[in-house]
Amino acid sequence: MEGEGSVTQLLRRYNQGDKAAADEVIPLLYGDLRRLARQRLRAERPGHTLGTTALVNECYLRLVQNRQLAAEDRNDFLAIASQTMRRVLVDYARTRHRQKRGGDQAQVPLEEADSFLSDREAEEVLGLDSALEKLGHADARAARVVELRFFGGLSLDETAEVLGVSAKTVQRTWLAARAWLRKEIGSLP
Repeated sequence: MEGEGSVTQLLRRYNQGDKAAADEVIPLLYGDLRRLARQRLRAERPGHTLGTTALVNECYLRLVQNRQLAAEDRNDFLAIASQTMRRVLVDYARTRHRQKRGGDQAQVPLEEADSFLSDREAEEVLGLDSALEKLGHADARAARVVELRFFGGLSLDETAEVLGVSAKTVQRTWLAARAWLRKEIGSLP
């Protein structure tokens, strides 16, 4: 089984209760998951502990543990995966932020500490997450477009297909959402 039809069939089987279908569909989508992770991690500082493989694996574990593989097709799955990767990165940023503030973390010798994000990067990720949450309350579609395009790396056409709207609508929404986010993030302390 290969191609788009097989992914859809495997996802359908999984949704109907065949949990073994997850083991078959992930290898078909692994390259797409790595592409999403690479794209997202390009913006992060080099040398952090969470690499492409680790992000893909953490995403997969969360999807399976939370039973979130219930997607209709490849694009829907990638949209769900992109949201999950976003959550993983935001969770790491929150952990970094909490550690900076002396949170409830165990003390680790300095030579063993390899932080995922710098303080500035953690603040930026948290600021973006906060702004995206606000955007979601104001315009859910715009927030979803940002997640799919920025975090998921989907094209205009792929995003339109996931959302069930035209590519032109996605393009307009994407431009407006980016402008709104720039303004919102610029006003953060």
